[in-house]
Amino acid sequence: MKTKNSVFIATSIDGYISDKNGKIDWLNTIPNPSNDDMGYNEFMIGIDALVMGRKTFETVCSFDVDWPYEKPVFVLSNSLQEVEEELKDKVFLIHGSLKEVLHQIRKKGFKNLYIDGGATIQSFLKEDLIDEFVITTIPILLGGGTSLFSELPKKMEYELVNTKQYLNAISQNRFRRKRIN
Repeated sequence: MKTKNSVFIATSIDGYISDKNGKIDWLNTIPNPSNDDMGYNEFMIGIDALVMGRKTFETVCSFDVDWPYEKPVFVLSNSLQEVEEELKDKVFLIHGSLKEVLHQIRKKGFKNLYIDGGATIQSFLKEDLIDEFVITTIPILLGGGTSLFSELPKKMEYELVNTKQYLNAISQNRFRRKRIN
């Protein structure tokens, strides 16, 4: 069975995923009265599990909402020893090299993974382990913050699969990794 590592993320026009203070409240600058999910639910149907870093996990835990994921979440961390009791059957701590981590997750039957969190995405990219990006661009310039991309060891080509527009203001591009077989 084919496997896939996908990213579904929003950025500012200048490529930041959080502002200079690490905040993401700017994601709500465009009014969304109909609560359009901009393809998120459809994306989630196609994935088996999530992989995120500790900082992203802690950010999600800080939201004043119930745990938002129905799919298993694997948290990359060398420092966390355990998760809260109510998350024990939903969140699994994992560590090792990314290839070892992927092997452990795939061995459990999870083939299509949602890779989330700035540092985690950058680490997966450095090892050429991202097969697909869905990047939603919010029309704002943050002028600094956490960048989606960092320096890479080599050039990687992606092809544009499609582009969508939401709320007459937001663009979303889906890119697929071009691989030579």
